[in-house]
Amino acid sequence: MKPIVNTSWLKRNELKLRFPEDARESDVYFAYSLNKNNELIVGVCCYNDGVLYRTDTESEEVYTLSLGDIKSVRCVTYVGCIAFEYTDMNDVEWELCRAGMECRLMMQNAAKQIEVIKEGRTPPKTVENLELCCPKCGAPYRSGSNICLECSDKKGMIKRILPYAAPYWKPLLFSILLYFATTGVALITPRINKILIDDYIKAEATPLLGGFIAVILALVGVSLFNVISGVIRNILIVKVGNNISSELKDALFKKVQQLSVAGISRRSAGELITRITSDTVSMMELLTDTMPTLIQQSLVFIGVGVMMFSMNWQLTLLIIFPMPFIMFFFFSTRRYINRRYHRQWQSESEANTVLHDIFQGIRVVKVFGMEEYEAKRFDKQIKKISEISASNEVFWQLIMPPINLLMSIGEFFILAYAGSKIIDGTMTLGDMQVFLSYAAMLYGPLRWISFLPRRLTRQLTSAQKVFEIMDEKIDMVDLDDSIEREIDGDITLKNAYFGYDKGEYVLKDISLEVKQGEMLGIVGRSGVGKSTLINLVMRLYDLDEGNLLIDDIDIRDYSQHCLRSQIGVVLQETFLFKGTLYKNIAYANPNATPDEVIKAAKLANAHQFIMKLPDGYNTMVGERGQTLSGGERQRIAIARAVLRNPKILILDEATASLDTETEKLIQDSVAALTKDRTTLAIAHRLSTLRNCTKLIVLEKGKIEEMGSHDELMRKQGRYFDLVMAQRQISKFKK
Repeated sequence: MKPIVNTSWLKRNELKLRFPEDARESDVYFAYSLNKNNELIVGVCCYNDGVLYRTDTESEEVYTLSLGDIKSVRCVTYVGCIAFEYTDMNDVEWELCRAGMECRLMMQNAAKQIEVIKEGRTPPKTVENLELCCPKCGAPYRSGSNICLECSDKKGMIKRILPYAAPYWKPLLFSILLYFATTGVALITPRINKILIDDYIKAEATPLLGGFIAVILALVGVSLFNVISGVIRNILIVKVGNNISSELKDALFKKVQQLSVAGISRRSAGELITRITSDTVSMMELLTDTMPTLIQQSLVFIGVGVMMFSMNWQLTLLIIFPMPFIMFFFFSTRRYINRRYHRQWQSESEANTVLHDIFQGIRVVKVFGMEEYEAKRFDKQIKKISEISASNEVFWQLIMPPINLLMSIGEFFILAYAGSKIIDGTMTLGDMQVFLSYAAMLYGPLRWISFLPRRLTRQLTSAQKVFEIMDEKIDMVDLDDSIEREIDGDITLKNAYFGYDKGEYVLKDISLEVKQGEMLGIVGRSGVGKSTLINLVMRLYDLDEGNLLIDDIDIRDYSQHCLRSQIGVVLQETFLFKGTLYKNIAYANPNATPDEVIKAAKLANAHQFIMKLPDGYNTMVGERGQTLSGGERQRIAIARAVLRNPKILILDEATASLDTETEKLIQDSVAALTKDRTTLAIAHRLSTLRNCTKLIVLEKGKIEEMGSHDELMRKQGRYFDLVMAQRQISKFKK
């Protein structure tokens, strides 16, 4: 028997579980972590060749269950745990195992795959990470993240950041050379001061005035050089830093846009904004401030150290004696410091999310009179940030004074040693001044380095957040030879399966065909998958199983831009950008002429109300179009779709926000718009679907009924019941 699954993420020790030899190549497995008494154990189930195996650390036995004895399997979520259950052929329900929520994704995915196998289909290969915690240390991942801050490679992170500075190697190299020059000048300065003190200020004979002036001019020249080189260096760093920051923000924004809707929705808008705005700036500071300063301080430390060792190596050893202890302290506490600053970053991201939600939903806040509640909610978040930040500052204030005192002990050694030497006449005042100056220069880098873990942790935490998105695998990638062509609009689905959650299908075994120019009406209760179906046609998501064809070509063979540029959409939730009405309509076709924009607005019955506004088409709309009514926003969205002149038109409750009178006015416009175009329409007002070429009724993710309006009414099935129910409601309203 050979070990097949390493489950160290459930316990921090390297426990391994063993299965019979014929199960070790299993493709379907999942871990569980609780026994029936909800006590922590380590267990693994796997499916192989018609048999489900289960074993755990409480027993050395391997429990086996034939798939032929199972009628169905499912995962049931309870309070704080999830159970894998099955029903046998006698309809008796059993629990196979249970686990904490860290095993949820892999358990749900396994249940889904086993169900697929029972139905005689090939289970899809899961390519995404199904673990909710780090497989190395066991620490849970934060929501929307798959990076463990405890185990991340800091050195590797720095190596990844450096290439962003590569295009600017010339100005950076020049600034480093200036560091060398200023360091060399800094080492000379104490020697000049020694000459000033011993040869002129404390000279036994009257010194020459010319020599004294020359020494003063030398000091002035040194100061002037430091000022000029500092200005030049800072200007170079600022320019390079701004360029790097802009490139980082641009690269990260482009990567976010490349992510699928599912990839973006795993993170809040506030978190994404934080990563693009704040975290990229921290990365830039690491490249243009922290690392160059580290080079400078290292040069100063090495140069001063060499000078001091050449003067008195015993005293120098006494001065740097505390350094190993200080470095050991920071090395041993680095994980603790990482956790502290990760908590601060997370709390700041949560505060940004709260702000984003409040501002986006300000009308809801106002309508429900929740200003005070939201003020308290935001106040709670900023107090949390304040507490964490204050705690971090207190931590540093408690440890830094003792460390600074420890480092300053060397100065007392110098005073004692140099004072005794001056008294007995073996050392001059200038010599002591040189040694004290070098000691002060030596302590400067030491004190700066003592703050380095604090700064570096914050900046590397930001870098991890940025690279987490940069490294995320893009779910939907165009093929190298993706198709770029004008489509006709034939849509075909064959045995299509899809689920947002990998443990459950939303659409099951969907097969239908819509020919060019036909109009398909999609009917069903809320949550049965109507919007999901149109999302698949727009390729916002890819099928888990089956095929979706456009003109008999797999939708994944088209480039995404080619496909979506030929689809017009009017979504149930109308979104308008902040700007003019003209720009919102022209968003579908930025190259459209003003006449084309106005024509589209007229077809959508929007021209009349636009012209009544003070600035007409140049009227500014607020964020999300909140300055317009719901019906007005909907008509602008319809005009936008008209201007697109699409081959495939998707209407998701396109007339939901319109009053009855306005709805009648635009019905003819919609009919003209759908002519000779393949149209998919979702509507709760079934009267708007009477003219559809074909109707489908979805129920429990499957197509329950299909046909024309008259055919389905004669059938007197679910569609008939829905139509009659709406007629009764209409009579009641009248």
